[in-house]
This record gives sequence, structure tokens and C-alpha cells, in this order.
Amino acid sequence: MSPNCTSDEDRLTRLEELTFFQEERLKALDVALAAQQKQLDKLEKDFADATAVIRQLRDKMGDQPEITLPPHSMPERW
Repeated sequence: MSPNCTSDEDRLTRLEELTFFQEERLKALDVALAAQQKQLDKLEKDFADATAVIRQLRDKMGDQPEITLPPHSMPERW
């Protein structure tokens, strides 16, 4: 074999190794991204649920009389 052939084989081997590790890294990133998306979906649902509860509480509070001070506690009476 010529020295150039060994260098070409070494380069090819190195490229194959790099490709393998890049594919492994992409798989790991894909798993991490899927987990983050699942977490984001849950947070969005929790936020929507909390918003619905707040709206219900706001509606219930709107139906109740306004809380005011009794006339004898008004500052101008002191």
C-alpha cells in the first residue's frame, strides 16, 4: 500500500467515527427535546386549568356584594 492510501483510510475511518458520534448525539438531543416538549405540554395544560379556576373565582366574586366599611368606621366620622 502506498502511504497516501493509509492516510485516505485513516481519514475515512475518522469520518465514520465522527458520523457515528454525531448520530448518537442527535439521538440524545431528540430524546431531550421530546422530554422538554412533554413538560411544556403539561405546563400549558396546568396553566390553562389555573386560568379557568381564576376566571371562575373572579365570576363568583363579582356576584357578591362589595365589601365596604360600616358607616361608623368611616374616616370622616372620626
